[in-house]
Amino acid sequence: MFNKIEILQLAQGLASYSAARQSVVARNIANADTPGYKVQDIAPFEQSYDAQSAAGIRTTRAAHIDGGARLSLSTTALTPVSESSPNGNSVSLEAEMVKASETRYQHDLALAVYSSALGIVRTSIGR
Repeated sequence: MFNKIEILQLAQGLASYSAARQSVVARNIANADTPGYKVQDIAPFEQSYDAQSAAGIRTTRAAHIDGGARLSLSTTALTPVSESSPNGNSVSLEAEMVKASETRYQHDLALAVYSSALGIVRTSIGR
């Protein structure tokens, strides 16, 4: 019943996105000294969520309709804004730290939205 509330799906999607992006940022930082490593990132959450919403409802079987489609997140190699280091590595630790900070903010936002929505649901059922 509660898995079809859109605000909860949005909060869950943002939390999943934040976890996936934090993993990519951590991988970029871990490979900061790897020769030839190219920076990777995930498409912005808005694009991922809009693409998932535009896809519509997917059916799993003729008798079932799946309304809880998952967010599809894929990493892509980015074209570096600045020049690569002499060994071909394009990781900027400063840029990655900014991404990590943005990602933490998005995760905190997802938790706040989820908590608020959950409070509203509890109030509506009288608990």
